[in-house]
Amino acid sequence: MSPSDATPGLLDRVPVVPVVVVDDLAQAVPVARALVAGGLPVIELTLRTPVALDAIRAIADEVPEILVGAGTVLTPGQAKEARDAGAQFLVSPGATPALLAGMAETGLPFLPGTATVSEVLAVLEAGWTEMKFFPAEASGGAAFLASVASPVPAARFCPTGGITATSAAAYLALPNVGCVGGSWLTPKDALVAGDWARVEQLAAAAAALG
Repeated sequence: MSPSDATPGLLDRVPVVPVVVVDDLAQAVPVARALVAGGLPVIELTLRTPVALDAIRAIADEVPEILVGAGTVLTPGQAKEARDAGAQFLVSPGATPALLAGMAETGLPFLPGTATVSEVLAVLEAGWTEMKFFPAEASGGAAFLASVASPVPAARFCPTGGITATSAAAYLALPNVGCVGGSWLTPKDALVAGDWARVEQLAAAAAALG
């Protein structure tokens, strides 16, 4: 797979990519099904908990209608583990040359993380035009992305980090933003309580932003 084909349509599937932290493996399949029911057939499971890879495996096996990805990919080894667990895309908070190469080696589409203009240019130089902007709010927010749209028109972003249901629209209105990543769709208390109807409602509201 050439760099130019690395992320076909990843930014254009849904307006909001749910960024989900699963602490209990039993939450994985129900939360994925709730997101699909709400109209968001994409999930980014962060590799921040001991059950994350098993959760990816369970969703890939039992909820084939959702595109399941691995987030918080920090090393080439994690990228390979995520692919082997069934992840269909990868997302990293940053992008070193080794991590870029490691994610590319999996053959999966991926969004490398950027937070500065120099990092954006480095990812473009490596051959990728679609990337994550993280941590979005702490790194300048929608104003930053609006400022780089004209001088760096080739870069397209999925901003993630501190974005809310209220602020998402400002990002989505920008010409260089394809989608946003959001954790507000799957609040921890809803997952603990098994309140899948609430997750479905939040997903439906987010899907309507598109």
